[in-house]
Amino acid sequence: MIRAAALEDLPRLAAIHVEGFADPWDDNSLGEVMTSPGTFALVAEEGGVAGFIVARVAAGEAEILTLAVASYMRAQGLGRLLVQAALAKASQEGATSMFLEVAVGNGAARAVYEGLGFAEVGRRKAYYKGEPPEDALVLRRALD
Repeated sequence: MIRAAALEDLPRLAAIHVEGFADPWDDNSLGEVMTSPGTFALVAEEGGVAGFIVARVAAGEAEILTLAVASYMRAQGLGRLLVQAALAKASQEGATSMFLEVAVGNGAARAVYEGLGFAEVGRRKAYYKGEPPEDALVLRRALD
């Protein structure tokens, strides 16, 4: 089930984010982002919160700010469902395109995005922290 995220979900969202990112957002950071103008957050429940996506809509464009799925639920299509739900919500909010950044080496995420019609439109050098830093691909998809 996909539903709107609530502030009560923040501790669980932060715990999931830690599992997926070298530089994770804590619950305070997630709360600030989720409550900023034009931003929405959706959670996937599968016996509890198992993943989430945060996106923003402004001036007819949408951007996925973060997407994370609990490690025990990866490779089961949950990330894809969350992106599809965000695409629909962004379209409802008036966006005509959606952007995101993904690490060059994140093959699983890239496959999901490419399978949903996202295409590369740019690259950000050394965008992600790490040794060595990793480039981010900027992907875009038109919305229906």
